[in-house]
Amino acid sequence: MTNENSQIRILVVDDEQLVRTLVGKILGDAGYTVVEAASGKEALEKIKEGPLALIILDILMPQIDGYMFLELMPDNINIPVIMLSGLSEPSGKVTSFNLGADDYITKPFSAGELLARIQAKLRRTKSSS
Repeated sequence: MTNENSQIRILVVDDEQLVRTLVGKILGDAGYTVVEAASGKEALEKIKEGPLALIILDILMPQIDGYMFLELMPDNINIPVIMLSGLSEPSGKVTSFNLGADDYITKPFSAGELLARIQAKLRRTKSSS
């Protein structure tokens, strides 16, 4: 499965290097190819660079936050988005879903939960294509 996963590129967007490193390690250990962005602005550029299977997106970032990123994401880009945020209030989750997010994970999170949600989303995306 690792070889198959290496063809799957996942964009991790978070302004905290520690979070990008941790999520990158979890995904890398599972065999995924990780692309990092430290801001919403950088993430908008990264989605133009090549095919991405999934985006993991923080909400609280300077300049272009996760909500604004979802609003600015081009309509013709159909990439599943999993929010990964420290915000646990229901209103943050509802806003994320209303703006187009596909899933929401609250920090702190477990590696097992993150991988399970990614694999579930990728399975559904693959079966619908």
